[in-house]
Amino acid sequence: MSEQQTDGQPGQPVKVMVVDDHPMWRDAVARDLAEAGFDVVATAGDGDQAVRRAKAAAPDVLVLDLNLPLKPGVQVCKELVGANPKLRVLVLSASGEHADVLEAVKSGATGYLLKSASTEELTDAVRRTAVGDPVFTPGLAGLVLGEYRRLASEPAPATPDEPKAPQLTDRETEVLRLVAKGLSYKQIAERLVISHRTVQNHVQNTLGKLQLHNRVELVRYAIERGLDDE
Repeated sequence: MSEQQTDGQPGQPVKVMVVDDHPMWRDAVARDLAEAGFDVVATAGDGDQAVRRAKAAAPDVLVLDLNLPLKPGVQVCKELVGANPKLRVLVLSASGEHADVLEAVKSGATGYLLKSASTEELTDAVRRTAVGDPVFTPGLAGLVLGEYRRLASEPAPATPDEPKAPQLTDRETEVLRLVAKGLSYKQIAERLVISHRTVQNHVQNTLGKLQLHNRVELVRYAIERGLDDE
């Protein structure tokens, strides 16, 4: 069986944590992912437990249900991604409600998959989430991009004495433009003939320079400046 690996760490399987309040479903997902070669480092059945165990287990990917006791999934996502921006969160939910999808993405989730997905779709989604690609059940990606554009069309709140915008390199700007167009990191790497890891580095550098926290904020920044239309 081939191991699912993190980018840039040959031989190291992707560490995954599964959070769901239904024990049978949680155990089944954890078993499927382990059989696919992932390293399931922890599971949790409520929001408080999820935060504690994730901080201790340090997974690469958190497979997270939204409807959790004690603390909702979006709050779990916000807390953990805020504490560790490198953590990738794949929401696995029974809800396809637009409000739930948008709230999850705004909280820092990388992707959103419905529980009707097949085992193959789930394992592929976890693999892609681990390298930073946004993964959505078909039909939801367009919804999220539409929300990016709606947010970007709203006037930004006035900020007194706003500091001068940080300078991005030409390559960082080029990568940012392609991110705003909705391309995955793999697609960007292929278009620019650079490695996937280089794309990730450019994105991380850009996030740091702009003092942004995740891809959602990055895309909004780019669209506000018209980079997606160039």
